Amino acid sequence: MEKLDIQIAKPFGPTIAKVKIPEDMILKLNNYIDDTIKDQKKSKSQDHGNTLAGQVTQELILDNKFCESSGWLKFLGICVGNWIKLSGLPQITKFKLINSWAVRQFKGDYNPTHWHNGHISGVGYLKVPKDLGNKSQEGKKNNPNGQLELIHGTKQFLSQSTFMIKPKVGEFYFFPNYMMHTVYPFKETDEERRSVSFNAYVDDHIYNVYAEKV
Repeated sequence: MEKLDIQIAKPFGPTIAKVKIPEDMILKLNNYIDDTIKDQKKSKSQDHGNTLAGQVTQELILDNKFCESSGWLKFLGICVGNWIKLSGLPQITKFKLINSWAVRQFKGDYNPTHWHNGHISGVGYLKVPKDLGNKSQEGKKNNPNGQLELIHGTKQFLSQSTFMIKPKVGEFYFFPNYMMHTVYPFKETDEERRSVSFNAYVDDHIYNVYAEKV
């Protein structure tokens, strides 16, 4: 038999972008969050927990002034523009941040399955414990402790429905707002797992695939 030239395509399902957060941006975000935590009045006023799905220690909104002056808004906009273009869609002309927030997760905290509003969402990591804890049963293949799981559709032949992400400092993932996801609890450590997320709008005519094309 002659050697077969096999190419595999994945035309179905949403794309996900993975980007490295610059070191200076990680420092700015962590410093801002640490300063907010120290300021009890500000920490209380920016606590976003009652509007989010997470069962976690603290969720702090990042104010718009910081997002713009720090370059965080610009970073998100550039990444989203490149991701959408590389996914085969037109170049966006609009990137409107709805909100951005930090999640402070400690031992036993978790985030149930949920999805976001807007058009585009994402999550990245600013602090990760050295050890997220061992599996409860040694025979298990995977250890989901502290991991993010993205969920789309149902499991089928040649099509997985979940994508597990082990958090690493500086890694940021972009995905469409409707993508369900959950964060598992971790144990055996008192260290903080700190992430940062956002929701944003892009051009309606690019996001709305059901719009009539002219």
